[in-house]
Amino acid sequence: MKTIPVFLSRLALVALAFTLTTSAWAAAEDVIKKTFEAAPGGQLVLDVDRGSIELVTAASGGCEIQVTRKAKNQKILDEHDITFAKEGDKISVNAKGKQASSWFGQSLQVEYVIAVPEKFDVDLKTAGGSVRVTGLHGKVKAHTSGGSMKFEKLEGPLNANTSGGSITVAGCQGPVEVKTSGGSLKLSDITGDVSAKTSGGSISCSRLVGKSVVHTSGGSISASGIKGQIDAATAGGSVQASLEGQPAGECSLKTSGGSVAIELVEDITADVDAKTSAGSVSSDFAVNPPQDPKKKSELQGKINGGGPLLTLRSSGGSIRVKKLAGAR
Repeated sequence: MKTIPVFLSRLALVALAFTLTTSAWAAAEDVIKKTFEAAPGGQLVLDVDRGSIELVTAASGGCEIQVTRKAKNQKILDEHDITFAKEGDKISVNAKGKQASSWFGQSLQVEYVIAVPEKFDVDLKTAGGSVRVTGLHGKVKAHTSGGSMKFEKLEGPLNANTSGGSITVAGCQGPVEVKTSGGSLKLSDITGDVSAKTSGGSISCSRLVGKSVVHTSGGSISASGIKGQIDAATAGGSVQASLEGQPAGECSLKTSGGSVAIELVEDITADVDAKTSAGSVSSDFAVNPPQDPKKKSELQGKINGGGPLLTLRSSGGSIRVKKLAGAR
């Protein structure tokens, strides 16, 4: 019992030290607010040297921008220039620090919170920070040199990439193109063609309608409730997919190291071409011609008379074609 007060005292000292350190670090802080008249159909272009970005739709219309900056000293804030401009229906925000040294980037934190009309195009670029966009109806283009990205309830084309961080896209309509040089991808409830690629990370997608291309250089892929077409490939990991209904065209699942499993509705019509270099191929469906008992690592034939081609490949695992449980 005597150790509890000692523990609490140490915890209090740690908390106090953290508070003092944080206060000392953020010796200088300011908030910049700008408001512009903005009609639906306009454009926002933001190109900044650092900082997180959060963009939502404005309840009252117009464009409202709030920039919060925290720095070790006032000189750092003074040497960080932010400019705002409006020309026609285009609003521009640019930011750049006069000092390019690495310590400058570590000594200044910036956060952009922006509200625009629901129908608006945006082009967002930050050299370091997370990006989040919600509820927009228009073209969305976003880039960060390092940070996570999240997009929700968008209507219109989305093109986004990060040099390092995860990407989440949910509840969107319109073609989607996302890419990360290192991080996981999570995609759900998207209507429209999808192109999603990561140089290292897992991919999880569900309820995609359209042609979906999901590739990773290292990680597993899980795709459920797919309607349309899917092209899934990984250089290292398992690949699992379930197709709801008849595929709209050719589908492909490939891995250089792992198993492959695909679930299909019972009445699907398709051609199957499945091969593995290490493992076996099995199918819950009758395939014509039947699988050669001497070639358990291969399966080529037609399901229910044949249809779009399903290409399944694995260099280091088994392949299984399964019936989708509970499907109509």
